[in-house]
Amino acid sequence: MEETLYKSSETYRDYTGSKMGMWLFLFTEMLLFGGLFLLYAVYRFKHPVEFHAAAKGLDTTIGAVNTLILLTSSLTMALSISALQKGNKRLSLVLQFLTILLGAAFLGNKYMEWGAKIHHGVYPGSEHLLIKGKGEILFYGLYFVMTGIHGLHVLIGIGVLLFMLIFTIRGTIDFENFVKLENSGLYWHFVDIVWVFLFPLFYLIT
Repeated sequence: MEETLYKSSETYRDYTGSKMGMWLFLFTEMLLFGGLFLLYAVYRFKHPVEFHAAAKGLDTTIGAVNTLILLTSSLTMALSISALQKGNKRLSLVLQFLTILLGAAFLGNKYMEWGAKIHHGVYPGSEHLLIKGKGEILFYGLYFVMTGIHGLHVLIGIGVLLFMLIFTIRGTIDFENFVKLENSGLYWHFVDIVWVFLFPLFYLIT
């Protein structure tokens, strides 16, 4: 009886420590993106007209589709954790795989969007961009940096979720030991929330 209680207590400490570690990591990520959002706010305040003009060059439809994709992926991620907690491993695996596919779809759309911009000579340091006003140059500089960093986070998230999928298949992650999947879910939700802020800032400027 005492041994069982000891193991339960140890498991609880490991679970709590793991969750706390993830929240601390996400806090550092919030500082990173928070600094970029602050920089965006300062430059937009200084160049409101040019920021508005530059935003018209972005495809709002692609941005909206990507928003829908990531919001759906957050749902499938949450459902995969819930399914595993209820002992439904097969459903959890399907939902984890769907989350990965949705993340890949997001990156595919972003690749096409970036490719179109670069094809038309709109990228940091390009001759086509340098002839425009300072505000438009700053807008696209921030656009490529902030969406690029976010895209890198999505790519990392996909890699993490692939490992979670393998661990779940092997049984390393199950209905009794799912903290790794939960932490991965927290990271994925964070990435999705960042995009929810990026979308209106770059695509819906009024």
